[in-house]
Amino acid sequence: MTRPEPVRRDGAPARNAWRTTLAVLLLAVGTSASADRAPVLGQVDLPHSYYWRELYLPQLTTGPSSAAFLPDGEELVYSMAGSLWRQRIDSDSAVELTHPNGAYDYQPDVASDGRSAVFVRYDGQALRLWRIDLESGRQSALTTGNAVDVEPRLSPDGRRLAWVGTEGSGHFNLFIADIDAAGLHNARPLLAARKSAIDRYYYSAWDHAINPSWSPDGRSLVFVGNPEVAWGSGDIYAVAIDDPDHPRRILGEETSWNAHPEIAPDGRRVLFSSYHGRQTQQLWLTTLDGAAPLPLSFGDFDRRNARWSPDGKRIAGIDNRSGNTELRVLEVVGGATTRVAANQRKTLSAQAQLVLDIADADGQAVPARVSVIGSDGRAHAPADAWMHADDGFDRKRQPFETQYFHCQPPCTIDVPAGAVSVSVRRGFASQPWQTRTTATAGRQTRLQARLAGHALPEAFGNWISADLHVHMNYGGHYRNTPENLVRQARAEDLDVVFNLIVNKEERIPDIDRFRTDVDPASTAQTRLWHAQEYHSSFWGHLGLLQLDDHLLLPDFASYRHTAMASPYPHNGIVADLAHAQHALVGYVHPYDTLPDPTNDAGLSHQLPADVINGKVDYLEVVGFSDHKTTAAVWYRLLNLGFHLAAGAGTDAMANYASLRGPVGLNRVFLDTGGQRDATAIATALKGGHGFVSNGPLLGLIVDGGKPGDTVALARTTRYRIALRSPVAIDHLELVHNGAVVRRFTLTGERRDFDAEGSLNLADGGWLLLRAWNEAADPGVLDLYPYATTNPVWLGDNVRAASAGADATWFADWLGRSLAVVAAREDFNTAEEKTATLAYLAAARDAYRKIADEAESLPSP
Repeated sequence: MTRPEPVRRDGAPARNAWRTTLAVLLLAVGTSASADRAPVLGQVDLPHSYYWRELYLPQLTTGPSSAAFLPDGEELVYSMAGSLWRQRIDSDSAVELTHPNGAYDYQPDVASDGRSAVFVRYDGQALRLWRIDLESGRQSALTTGNAVDVEPRLSPDGRRLAWVGTEGSGHFNLFIADIDAAGLHNARPLLAARKSAIDRYYYSAWDHAINPSWSPDGRSLVFVGNPEVAWGSGDIYAVAIDDPDHPRRILGEETSWNAHPEIAPDGRRVLFSSYHGRQTQQLWLTTLDGAAPLPLSFGDFDRRNARWSPDGKRIAGIDNRSGNTELRVLEVVGGATTRVAANQRKTLSAQAQLVLDIADADGQAVPARVSVIGSDGRAHAPADAWMHADDGFDRKRQPFETQYFHCQPPCTIDVPAGAVSVSVRRGFASQPWQTRTTATAGRQTRLQARLAGHALPEAFGNWISADLHVHMNYGGHYRNTPENLVRQARAEDLDVVFNLIVNKEERIPDIDRFRTDVDPASTAQTRLWHAQEYHSSFWGHLGLLQLDDHLLLPDFASYRHTAMASPYPHNGIVADLAHAQHALVGYVHPYDTLPDPTNDAGLSHQLPADVINGKVDYLEVVGFSDHKTTAAVWYRLLNLGFHLAAGAGTDAMANYASLRGPVGLNRVFLDTGGQRDATAIATALKGGHGFVSNGPLLGLIVDGGKPGDTVALARTTRYRIALRSPVAIDHLELVHNGAVVRRFTLTGERRDFDAEGSLNLADGGWLLLRAWNEAADPGVLDLYPYATTNPVWLGDNVRAASAGADATWFADWLGRSLAVVAAREDFNTAEEKTATLAYLAAARDAYRKIADEAESLPSP
């Protein structure tokens, strides 16, 4: 008998605008070209990939990530460190079942007869379904192609398989197929595609269906779907397999990708995970009739991916009470909990051990970021380390996204015997270190990483580095603490961290951490402050640093289809409230594409109005956005004479397993004289005394002045510059009033450069130094390497010759905003709308006045 080929599941091409857009930049900024760096799983056509990828899809963690009971209820099959393992609950010994070279395995589901299990395999390109015979260990593919297939669930009789896939649409939907020894047959979507009538910010306009679980009789599924749900991943539904056109809603609740409803073996109760008015996720029970949910578990940590035992007496699930993920089994009656720990591991291949020591240029032990790739083509880390992964990569240069952990040396890593590559990075002022070695089975290999210094000459400033935009906890796999966040920052050679407390839809993680002084977890080297991000996707997000009394609540505005739909308060009001608390106000992660006042009908971002009204202290020129595009808008504001300082923030979700970059990926270097106190930081940041970067270090002195200073306009302007970079740099340029006035030729490794010279500048205005690449570099976990100094201001006439055109551009922008606001009917009161329109109109008129003044000036 010929075995049929696996069912092919091809995903549709996806849009991921914030990563793939080529921005047309003004004023000789250049062109963004990061096409070689593509998103992880870009075939999924959903917005905000950093949420659904972390909160929904399986990720590589050193701890367990999901589990399923064997029929006796005494043994589990679970995923851990990219492999499947089998272990008895009362044992500390785990047996490895799978270990694919160049791939990772997740989400097992065991057949009711205990003979086989289905699971998910990730190979850097797609997520596909596989099956393993638990007796022989034989593995076979069930789906192929380029789709994302996850959450496989076998029916109780073992004859059908349900799962979530993206084939044909790029959206998550329920699929079902018959399954036998030969594979899958008659694979099909269970639910018809449906588009909701309401607009959604974090979710596609197309409905999704996720988290399937079978009823005990195998006739129906429960799942999570989001028809007409604006916020949250959806409500809990039930659907009969033979009547898929009539799903029935069981419970309406704002879930967050991880509800995973599970019908109990008794067929009555439904177990699910929810934060349900809290800050963390715990286990709850409802019924198939939608009874008011009651909590089954409690704790200041997350419990997820829960599964009933076949007899309904136990629940296995993953929690992060210790910080990392752990597998625990809960007794339903009595609540006794057993941790299933793999203290002894029987692996499929011979193992070796690496011990890594890390020291700085002075020979002092220092923590750092480490990547280890074993002979199996997989990433490895110490058993208790938090594994992290980048959100994009160049598939011509590496098979997987960069995966890494933070090492507090010495670090011990178990790896398969054979060739191993190790790379170590620590901040921007140390040279990267890497090596390849051979790990011998049963032996220990000790490695010494010495990180050579690579700092700027002292003449350019006495710097501290700060990440102005970090989220300590934001719904991720791990549970972070101030102490651990400080350790993360220290490993990245970061001096200052601002943890921006902000809502994730209904909840505000870390709200109980807010304080007005430095966190007690801070050290002499690394300071941690808790600050705030104010959410309004209509007006743009704000960073509020150094509030001295309280958080501004409710922390967000303009949440459509809710009781807080009103666009009031607008960001100017919020800025006033923050400034009343002596805070600094900045616009964060602003622009992925260049605003177009001529054609952008929905242009409501409030930056220009707030800048001209004196509300803004800094702009994240380097942040979770396109840096060159953001700089193009910034240059126009500088051309109008606004001393708007450049800030930088990673927007790192520091408890994520999959995130855009580590804490400190985007940082501002502040010339504080080495001081780390709040006053020195605020003075340097607001004054523009420094530069922003995701890798290159820049030094600039102009006629004796440094960034943020004003110097007299001279017939000949003298400059001195310096570049130090951990990666090769393509372009190093001096920019005057938005135009490149000097390009420097970099040769050799293109990582070090020093120069002095002069310029003849007819006009005043501003001058800055920037470094950038067209394409991504694996050494910088961002769109592309980029750095810019703040400007040095030249003379008293700080408006550029292009000020009239720039002011008209912003006036047209605000004209678009006025039209958008005038069309909204969801203000709470007429007074709110009138005040908002008046604020925007006054800002528009102020820009028009600048344009008129520029037109009236005599031509040169």
